[in-house]
Amino acid sequence: MKIDRVDHLAIAVKSIEEGLAFYRDVLGIACTGGETVEAEGVRVAFLPVGVTRLELLEPIRPDSAVAKFVESRGPGLHHVCFVVADLSAALDELRGSEVRVLSERIGAEGSRVAFLHPKSTGGVLIELREARPRE
Repeated sequence: MKIDRVDHLAIAVKSIEEGLAFYRDVLGIACTGGETVEAEGVRVAFLPVGVTRLELLEPIRPDSAVAKFVESRGPGLHHVCFVVADLSAALDELRGSEVRVLSERIGAEGSRVAFLHPKSTGGVLIELREARPRE
């Protein structure tokens, strides 16, 4: 499998506005947009930093994975996302190894994504995102 680049670092926050108060107002990183991903129970904001981005994740439902994360661990780094050219091929390769694939679905920006279980990735939740045609 070939990892093209780090797409984003996802940071769980209690509220997007609280998160932006630091990243935008203190560090000067502009927010270029956001959206609500109902299926995940989150609102997201995107902040580009060079060729990668920060993705702030705000839970909108108490039963969402991000809400549970914030409740048990507090705000902080949630996952790392890598871009791959062909998600299906990457998952086929991973399924032949000891890596546990948690889910495959459509994520923010309509991208095909998959999450890998932290117990099989050295303790880090990893998201793989399929490159869009223009990338």
